[in-house]
Amino acid sequence: TRISPPHQLDGNISVHSAVTVAGKSDGYCSRILRAQGTRNEGYNEFRLRVEGDPENYQPGSTYRVTLYASSPAYFRGFTLIALREGREGDKEEDYAGNFQIIDEEDTQFMINCPPAVTESTPRRRTRIQVFWTAPPSSSGCVTLKASIVQKRIIYFQDEGSLTKRMCEKESLYGETTEKPLLDCCACGTAKYRVTFYGNWSEKVHPKDYPRRANHWSAIIGASHSKNYVLWEYGGYASEGIKKVAELGSPVSMEEEIRQKGDDVLTVIKMKAQWPAWQPLNVRAAPSAEFSVDRTRHLMSFLTMLGPSPDWNVGLSAEDLCTKECGWAQRVVQDMIPWDAGTDNGVTYESPNKPTVPQEKIRPLTSLDHPQSPFYDPEGGAITPVARVVVERIARKGEQCNVVPDNVDDIVADIAQEEKEEDDTPETCIYSNWSPWSACSSATCDKGKRMRQRMLKAQLDLSVPCPHTQDFEPCMGPGCSDEEGSTCTMSEWITWSPCSMSCGMGLRSRERYVKQFPDDGSVCTLPTEENEKCIVNEECTPNSCLVTEWGEWDSCSATCGLGMKRRERMVKMPPPDGSICGAEVLEVEKCMMPECHTIPCMLSPWSDWSDCSVTCGKGMRTRQRVLKSPVELGECTEDLEQVEKCMLPECPTDCMVSEWTEWSECNKSCGKGHMIRTRMVKLEPQFGGDSCPETVQRKKCKIRKCNRGGGQGQVNSDEKKRRKEAREKRRSKQGGRQGEETTSPAEHPGCKMRPWSSWTDCTKLCGGGIQERLMTAKKRLKSAQLPSCKDRKEIRACNVYPC
Repeated sequence: TRISPPHQLDGNISVHSAVTVAGKSDGYCSRILRAQGTRNEGYNEFRLRVEGDPENYQPGSTYRVTLYASSPAYFRGFTLIALREGREGDKEEDYAGNFQIIDEEDTQFMINCPPAVTESTPRRRTRIQVFWTAPPSSSGCVTLKASIVQKRIIYFQDEGSLTKRMCEKESLYGETTEKPLLDCCACGTAKYRVTFYGNWSEKVHPKDYPRRANHWSAIIGASHSKNYVLWEYGGYASEGIKKVAELGSPVSMEEEIRQKGDDVLTVIKMKAQWPAWQPLNVRAAPSAEFSVDRTRHLMSFLTMLGPSPDWNVGLSAEDLCTKECGWAQRVVQDMIPWDAGTDNGVTYESPNKPTVPQEKIRPLTSLDHPQSPFYDPEGGAITPVARVVVERIARKGEQCNVVPDNVDDIVADIAQEEKEEDDTPETCIYSNWSPWSACSSATCDKGKRMRQRMLKAQLDLSVPCPHTQDFEPCMGPGCSDEEGSTCTMSEWITWSPCSMSCGMGLRSRERYVKQFPDDGSVCTLPTEENEKCIVNEECTPNSCLVTEWGEWDSCSATCGLGMKRRERMVKMPPPDGSICGAEVLEVEKCMMPECHTIPCMLSPWSDWSDCSVTCGKGMRTRQRVLKSPVELGECTEDLEQVEKCMLPECPTDCMVSEWTEWSECNKSCGKGHMIRTRMVKLEPQFGGDSCPETVQRKKCKIRKCNRGGGQGQVNSDEKKRRKEAREKRRSKQGGRQGEETTSPAEHPGCKMRPWSSWTDCTKLCGGGIQERLMTAKKRLKSAQLPSCKDRKEIRACNVYPC
């Protein structure tokens, strides 16, 4: 074998296929070689992990496989394969199972090695994920091997963190249920009982567990042929599956099943369970019976865990026909939820958000979303939410299994047991029936008795829920409504005391004939019963002797689970004065009719309303309605939710300050100008109005400037007039016009410092201002106070637009 040359990426980093081709004509990978110069250290920087870290694989099951680097390490390329143990990889049959691409932008199948997965583009990465479906039964052990490419090539490791070895999980009871056999070779028919044990509870799955409305929907399924698929991983949910997954309604699903005709042998149905979990001594696990034959040997079912977006559990095409041409005795499967691909919710009570376009059915994983109730940042396995047990209870007809069956359950007739017809729709949730009332007749005349139940919830308003009361004919105590040729017997009288107070004895009870048959025949029903009894096992001089047990007290509860007790007395204590060791009090549980604990049955949340504003921050609301009758109790769940919403920011106009006062004229004589400014307090944003001007000028003229020799020609009246005007201005401005002078000599009585430098402009653009100061250095005694103040001069700057 020969290693093909790598193609360069950058610098000394290269990507190299970890497998090479030995004869491209066969299209399969060659022997896997060790690279030249493998890393001598740092193997723990990279790890190959199968979700849940299983030591064994379940044939046909799908697992999430992750290859990742621990910070700060990274890798640019990789190769991932799954080989049967002891195989080299140069033949198609050497490879085990199938990979499925999750992200096509990150991973792809290798062109020159179709069973292997590699990178789509060489770039820095710290993690990749793919699905791997385990091979069918009898495939033996499998080794998943990874290579990574960093600065040096790291090839497949036979040991350590880049290799994962898993062997096939042994099936229970020595029988195999494969996925599925193409053809079944078993003979006759078999009858099974499927029992569903829910394990979804707040104790086992505490994160965000919905305390009030948790339930399992009605179970719907079928035994069917290979031509019909109820649901499968990688397939799309039908309308019936969608109704179960989102609403918990099995009506459409049952219609789909019944339309399949001869491809279906038995429709499997079980009642909904409210709440999702109760102890088995309080509520028995739901079960149903079904049959299979050679052509319809597969069994599928599903049930929704609610509330949830579209999450279910179930079996898909579970094959009960074994490769030995027999019928599986027992199948036990722990179940994790799967996503129907019709709703985008990530939590139990996420609002309805249809998945468009619809996605494929897939198992939920612990890495789906941080808000998921099953999220685990380490990517561990999801704790099962249920267990299903399928047990064979009978077979009929000639059997042809190769390996003899160790259970003799062949019967003459395997027909389904006749059960009381129950036309209750699966979408109607009732309490249990109450006990029957007393008969309306106290004599042997015919009367009626009644029982009732309460409607807890109506899951589908379009499907009416039938009666909540039930009546049947009856007669008074001791009477019978059967034919006149039967005997009418009294109730049994209480048992007599035991015949022996020590050791084994007998006790009896009696009843009598209340009415002989009308035809004069003799009653053959027994009127006396006997049974063995023991009050005190032994009687010795040192024994403690007790009386018989009294009758049981009434149950401590009027509904649900309670306790009852009975007592007996110490008849003779031990003669040595020691304490009597015999029990004198016995307590046991008792179960009364179910208490009417009504969950809040609520509709799904409506869509969110429009935001209360057209721009910026506002509020939006959504509502749901109470579906269970108000008279069944008050529901404290919120019927409305409010949350903040954010639309594109509102346009913000420019805001400016008020104008300042006009500055002094910038000239002490002749024509000049004054300025005033205002500041930008808020720049315009998101398309708001732009800023107006921030600097304004206007002309000013104080007096004419002196023009050299022209002074001698000005008459004294003109000089006097100018002097008076100047004095008048000075008294009005408080000497402020002196601020505009440019020379200390223009301030009589004061010795002024020179002007300071101009300050930096207050703005870089859009019009700012600068200042400079002149301060008094020395003031003569004859100087007037206003004329010796510090002076300030202002001018505009950077007036060009921003």
